[in-house]
Amino acid sequence: MSYVDSNLLPGEQVTFRTHLSLVIFTVPVALAILALVFYVIGPGTRMLGHLCLLGALAVGAVKYFDYATSEFAVTNKRIIIKVGFLKRRTLEMQVQKVETVAVNQGIGARILGYGDILVTGTGGTKEAFRHVSAPLKLRHAVQAASV
Repeated sequence: MSYVDSNLLPGEQVTFRTHLSLVIFTVPVALAILALVFYVIGPGTRMLGHLCLLGALAVGAVKYFDYATSEFAVTNKRIIIKVGFLKRRTLEMQVQKVETVAVNQGIGARILGYGDILVTGTGGTKEAFRHVSAPLKLRHAVQAASV
């Protein structure tokens, strides 16, 4: 059972869910491609290929763990965000207490459908989250829930 589902209040329903963007896997994929290039070049560069492949596997495992343990949800009452497993960071805020959900996207991020969000609550609470998939839909869901 997910963190969001296990922390729903009575009568609370999830209206929107998203996750981290797959763009977080860019570095491990690039390292794997570089390893392949070193393998193709010849026997003298195989050790570099092994190092790149090992790096790709290590970084890829960490990024997959981040991807698998992160949840972003909007309910009819709250916004719920959980990132991490061993070092967990959570945000649970009533939608009436959310002042703004700022979305930062560069051109590449807009094309690929991800961005960084900054949730600002009443009283000055600010929480930033990077590489969130469909951030504009998340902001729209928070705005729709607060009406």
